[in-house]
Amino acid sequence: MSANRTSRPDPTSGTAAGAVSSGAATSPEELAQLAGVSVDYYTRLEQGRVGNPSDAVLDAVARALRLDPEEAGHLHRLARTRPTRGSGARGAGRAAARGSAPQKVRPSMVRLLDAMPDVPAVVMGRRMDILAWNSAAVALLGDYGTLAPAERNIARITFLDPASRTLYDDWVGCARENVAFLHLEAGRRPDDPRLAELIGELSVRSQEFRHWWAEHPVRDKTSGHKVFHHPLVGRMELVYDTLRSADDPDQALVTYTADPGSPSEDALRMLISWEADRVVRPR
Repeated sequence: MSANRTSRPDPTSGTAAGAVSSGAATSPEELAQLAGVSVDYYTRLEQGRVGNPSDAVLDAVARALRLDPEEAGHLHRLARTRPTRGSGARGAGRAAARGSAPQKVRPSMVRLLDAMPDVPAVVMGRRMDILAWNSAAVALLGDYGTLAPAERNIARITFLDPASRTLYDDWVGCARENVAFLHLEAGRRPDDPRLAELIGELSVRSQEFRHWWAEHPVRDKTSGHKVFHHPLVGRMELVYDTLRSADDPDQALVTYTADPGSPSEDALRMLISWEADRVVRPR
């Protein structure tokens, strides 16, 4: 989000434009004029009281708010989550049931993990849950097998495990990325009770999460660079990539690699060689 925007209403509240509403110097009247709609219509849209806004209207609102493509997509998803009359309770119940059901890792993902013994990799599911991992990931990130299944969550570990603050060189950047991705998840899954429970727990237990959540960032988890300070091998600069299957985007393979011939590659190889023989990934 651009730095000149103020805190905005919560997208989990079910509103549409309200989830990405106005900048510090922009009034609803000015936004309505920029979007080419009446002030009354814009106000009802911001409050979530417009049943089926057109794509053209939502695109105009996105331009008025100066949203980037991910934020604009988030706005469209929020506007489409309102249930139709007569089907709301049934639809919400089915969505809640799907959100509560345990997610099973795809066998093909397990095979990929097994085929990459020298590449730290985890399978990330809904809500940033950790569904599976390989021994190289244990060497780099820690042994998820020592955690209860409900605690195997990237955002939860980032905010509540003190070791994360020393492992990541830019802990603040990593933590804020997690908040932005959970906001994206909230727009995709407004009726997911486990997601609501996770957000509630992090809001209560972490002042940083509570503060950054109120800023309403929206960002997908894709790829980038992370600098690690590992207690065994020291500093490593790694590239992470997030790979999703087209037919099941709810599961993603997240990998960590080093530039060939770099000191980080040597350190990562040494770390994996030390750790791989003594860690076991549960299935």
